[in-house]
Amino acid sequence: MRMQRAMNLGWVLVLLAGAGAGMAGGAHALPPAVVAQSDLLPRLDVPYVPTQSEVVAEMLKLADLNQDDVLYDLGCGDGRLVITAAQKFGARGIGVDIDPERIEESERNAKQAGVTGRVKFFEQDLFRTDLREATAVTLYLFPDVNVRLRPKLLRELKPGTPVISNEFNMGEWEADRVLRVQAPDRIYVVYYWLVPAHAEGTWQWRLPSPTGPVDYTLQLRQQFQKVSGTATVNGKAAS
Repeated sequence: MRMQRAMNLGWVLVLLAGAGAGMAGGAHALPPAVVAQSDLLPRLDVPYVPTQSEVVAEMLKLADLNQDDVLYDLGCGDGRLVITAAQKFGARGIGVDIDPERIEESERNAKQAGVTGRVKFFEQDLFRTDLREATAVTLYLFPDVNVRLRPKLLRELKPGTPVISNEFNMGEWEADRVLRVQAPDRIYVVYYWLVPAHAEGTWQWRLPSPTGPVDYTLQLRQQFQKVSGTATVNGKAAS
């Protein structure tokens, strides 16, 4: 597999060199073969940087996993988070990465750790990954990727699902907890959120009273986990 990939890359370089010569002679477009090869290469939004073991331990502690949980690690790298979750907590794990080399490495690591029955790895775009099964999600991405991913997390994850990010926040979605973790090279910041339930809207109900039924109306506005609103009783503002 690696030899084939190296050969493919070699052909790309040869064709690019030929394209450069052609452009010098007046051509303005890459040969179709070059375009086809470039489309096969993974488009990485985030470079691979391994998560320090001390940070892995704190992230999984925040996730509060057990054998009934399913951890999704988006941008899983070498698979260390889901593998450790399976080893130490008995959780099932799903690792997602767009880089085929990282997926191959993750599968080798899972085999060496003896947890292939508890974890799976998928070479795919995390934005196209169905997250509805997840009971916890871990991330080590970039701030702009986190913000782009935020609507999907809020839409697909069940209320109360923990989301834990190494180093980068979620923009306007303020973290419920922020930890500083000392690792051998430096201090890392870990962010923790619980997916909020959807509460925004108008809520109405009626209750009996000695003087007759009482109508209550509650109008709620919500921004992530922060909720505010107004209440009326029989059409009058509640004090």
